Amino acid sequence: MEKCRFNIRVYGLIVFENRLLVTDEYRLGMFMTKFPGGGLHFGEGTLDCLKRECREELNQEVLIRRHFYTTDYFQPSHFLPEVSQIINVYYLAGLQGNPVFPAAEKSFEIDAVEGAQAFRWIDPYKIEPELFTLPVDRVVAGMIRENPGWLFDSE
Repeated sequence: MEKCRFNIRVYGLIVFENRLLVTDEYRLGMFMTKFPGGGLHFGEGTLDCLKRECREELNQEVLIRRHFYTTDYFQPSHFLPEVSQIINVYYLAGLQGNPVFPAAEKSFEIDAVEGAQAFRWIDPYKIEPELFTLPVDRVVAGMIRENPGWLFDSE
C-alpha cells in the first residue's frame, strides 16, 4: 500500500467592490469551480503560499486580511481518496489595486484543455455551495451564505 500523506491547500477569499473571486478550471479531465489558490510547497508558510499562488495565477499581489477557516474534519483527497488527506486553509484577502487580470462574464468560458483557467466575480450575497466542485469549498461557501458580512468585517 502507498504511504498515506497530507495535501495542504491554501485559498483566498478575494473581495473587490463587494464581489468575490472564483476560478473556473479544467484539470485532470474535468471542469471545476473553486476559490483561487493552490498547494503549499515544502518550506513555505501558508501566507507565502497564497501570495505566490496569486502572483502566479492572477499576476497580481494580494493583501491578506485574516484567517477565515481551516478544515477541521477528515477530508480525503477528491483524486486520491485512499492515500491522501486534504487540509485546506482559507484567508480573507483583497487585491493591491484594481484587478489586472481579465474576468469572464459567465462560468466556464474556457476550453477543455488541461490547465485552462478563467476568473470571474460572483455576488457573495447570492452564493450557492453547489456552484463549487470540491467538498471543502462547498463548506466555506455555506459559511459565506450564512453570513456574507464576514467577507467585509475587516475591510
